[in-house]
Amino acid sequence: MKITCKKTKSRHGFTLVEILLVVTIIGILAALVIPKIAGRGQDARIKAAFSDVNGGIKTALGMFEVDTGAYPKNLQDMVQQPGDVKGWKGPYLDQQNLVDPWGHPYVYVYPGRHNPSSYDLYSTGPSGQDGAADNIGNWQTGQTGQ
Repeated sequence: MKITCKKTKSRHGFTLVEILLVVTIIGILAALVIPKIAGRGQDARIKAAFSDVNGGIKTALGMFEVDTGAYPKNLQDMVQQPGDVKGWKGPYLDQQNLVDPWGHPYVYVYPGRHNPSSYDLYSTGPSGQDGAADNIGNWQTGQTGQ
């Protein structure tokens, strides 16, 4: 007498129901997470401009003033040595640091209108318009442009 054993085939892969369940779960997670992340780009650009105006560029302007005894006439003097300035030890900034996160040039006014004994440094913000409510300047205390 001969005994035969049947081997069952092992199942590989996923069923259609399992795949649909995973896709549904990913869709639900994406619907919850994406709206929270989507609006952060503008906030990040505002914070970056505020940091440039009140941090990096401000520090470079202070170094220029310490080295030369006066603030520069324009921001380009921070990148290339002006012919009439003694004690220049720059460059104090790279050319790419002279534009804000929206691609607009930072505005530098010396002496300043808001800071008459010093300088005004500001970004024209998302609108790119000078004097608009979204300008971000070194005379402001918050990161919202007020």
